[in-house]
Amino acid sequence: MVLFMEKSRSGTVHMMDPVFFRSGKPHPCRVFFPRIPSPLGIRRCECYKKTYAYSHICSLYLYTIIDKWPVTQICDPECVSTMWPGNKPMPIGYFMLDQNGCNGNNFNILEKGSYNISFRLKNEHEATIIRLSQPGAAFFPEEKVMNEVATMRYLADKTSIPIPFIHHSGTKKESPLELSPFIIMDYVEHETNMLSQQIDDFTWDVTRRPLSMNMNELVRVGSLPQTKLPDIHTTYTTASSYLEALADLNLEHLIHQRNDSVDSADDCRRRFVARQLFCKLARDKRLNNPALDKGPFKQWCDDLRPANVLLHGDLKLAGVVDWEFTYAAPAEFSYAPPWWLLIEKPEYWSEGLEDWIKKFDFRLKTFLKVMKEHEDNAIKKDRLKENQRLSNHMRESWESGDFWVIYAVTHSFAFDAIYWQKIDPRFFGPTVDYEEAWRDRLDLLDEQERDKMEELVSRKLEEMESRVLAWDPDEYTMAFHQHLKERKVKEDEGACEGD
Repeated sequence: MVLFMEKSRSGTVHMMDPVFFRSGKPHPCRVFFPRIPSPLGIRRCECYKKTYAYSHICSLYLYTIIDKWPVTQICDPECVSTMWPGNKPMPIGYFMLDQNGCNGNNFNILEKGSYNISFRLKNEHEATIIRLSQPGAAFFPEEKVMNEVATMRYLADKTSIPIPFIHHSGTKKESPLELSPFIIMDYVEHETNMLSQQIDDFTWDVTRRPLSMNMNELVRVGSLPQTKLPDIHTTYTTASSYLEALADLNLEHLIHQRNDSVDSADDCRRRFVARQLFCKLARDKRLNNPALDKGPFKQWCDDLRPANVLLHGDLKLAGVVDWEFTYAAPAEFSYAPPWWLLIEKPEYWSEGLEDWIKKFDFRLKTFLKVMKEHEDNAIKKDRLKENQRLSNHMRESWESGDFWVIYAVTHSFAFDAIYWQKIDPRFFGPTVDYEEAWRDRLDLLDEQERDKMEELVSRKLEEMESRVLAWDPDEYTMAFHQHLKERKVKEDEGACEGD
């Protein structure tokens, strides 16, 4: 599939795909790809200039699909309202009513998130929601829903974390109107118990690959072919083997993203050297603690952040949601302090990376102080063991630089913003200018790797001129893309008849 592009003398690029525009002429609202792009409306900063950009062509293409999907498929104003329209519920409402435990007479759109859209069925006493995966956002929807259901039921059974009760889940074919994989669960709006003693003696049997948020984004807006991800049945027995696989993904990402991946020949060399050296560190098992190489492996959720922890008005915990990107990960993932203490990620911090570090360090001290107080209290009440403290591990991860290693393997688009400043000096020694440090590291590459680098440079420079859409969408995104095309053809035929 190719987007037809047209360049003006000024270098402005017009998107001419028929899904976007009704005529073969360039749309008057030009789509401009700046030399240093700012993806998804995020402000630019000095740190961001060194960040690996999303493919703008993929981003625009996908967000058109995401924006149109609920509108054309399920958000017809005649079908969705705060009350049943004409006392006749739409198919989604009927579907929810047919499920055990679902009842109500008030049906509405609850929210549209990054990967899902939710609808709520409510009565005077309780509410239930159905959450559908969005084409163009979640590229592995069946796997994502299956993982989330398994995680939620497991946590509800093994811990006291308040998890919404799941009434039903299913595949795209089992969903209303065959829209997408879905979950029907309780809507969290009533009092639940506070988080109490955790159960420590349980195990999680792993039979599939870890499906991470980063992997989803690499395929979705990074042009990474799905075949480059670990096979769905792949598992890892050591932390080092998993980190090596993630390091390889960063290199594959650079190789396969056609658009907005490099700015120049030297920029390509700089990015290649960084990834090649990072892969070498992973192969040499220098990125993880040898004592933890064979475990323990902790359950890790990429999307566990303040926005997904629900509170009552009295600040008591009501529930924790959005578990789709949860998997067993090396202990170092859990030991790294959470980046969201400053809300904004380091690569998007407007004052630059060093300022982010300074402010984060101050915030982290407060965070760890409070965490330690709660750990002390839990230990006194025999609810926590001394060797289960997390605060000490987080402090050590931050001070040693392990935090940046974990951040680099879980945030591929931020890799270039942090590698030369925070990872390379730690393992290969300081340099005078981190912008030019790649030149000093060329001797660490063998002849075959340097030849591979120059081949990649030549190809990337050619790709900068062609700007062809290269992506590997899932079947649901492709199916809806075809639906949009067919709908547009009908609209155009109707317009012609009107003329």
